[in-house]
Amino acid sequence: LPIVEKIRTIAQAVYGARDIELSPEAQSKIDRYTQQGFGNLPICMAKTHLSLSHQPDKKGVPRDFILPISDVRASIGAGFIYPLVGTVSNIFQKPSPVCVVTMPKILMLCQRFANQIMYSGSLES
Repeated sequence: LPIVEKIRTIAQAVYGARDIELSPEAQSKIDRYTQQGFGNLPICMAKTHLSLSHQPDKKGVPRDFILPISDVRASIGAGFIYPLVGTVSNIFQKPSPVCVVTMPKILMLCQRFANQIMYSGSLES
């Protein structure tokens, strides 16, 4: 699947979004990564942990919203592309003990979802 379709599949199947909205910067980077041959890399979404949507104040399981993708970055050495959802920042700070424990689990889940999408085209088994 193309990068945009992988992002859309995750947004719809995991977060309950109706669709995604790419900023011009995000679309430009997707085009560049695809041209450079990185379109086959898995996707790991970078978004707020406070909600399934991009809005931290939306609790529960919001549905039928547009998930804004503000930027897309690549971690080529680690082997994945990570869209930035909404206003999320990837400024690195001193990790809390919870972050250190859960981050490997989050990355493992991202990889599992990415593999399912890459090989079957959806998150359904």
